[in-house]
Amino acid sequence: MPSRQRTVMTLSVPPLMAAEYRQLAREKGESASELFREMFTFYKQNKLKGELYELQEYGAGKVREMGISEDEIEHLIFGDR
Repeated sequence: MPSRQRTVMTLSVPPLMAAEYRQLAREKGESASELFREMFTFYKQNKLKGELYELQEYGAGKVREMGISEDEIEHLIFGDR
């Protein structure tokens, strides 16, 4: 079984934020590291969702510019299935 690898990181935050962070970790019953991993994963997922929405808006704008209907798009994507 492969061993887990970790890198120690040091972050600098205001004292109040550090206290709130520790309190939140305690309330959740998690270590500071577990809470950070959860927060970082959440951040990445939200960032990807934002990028997806931007791409959808871009595509919708292009479709409007080209005057393509929703039915035409479905036909282009799904054909005669």
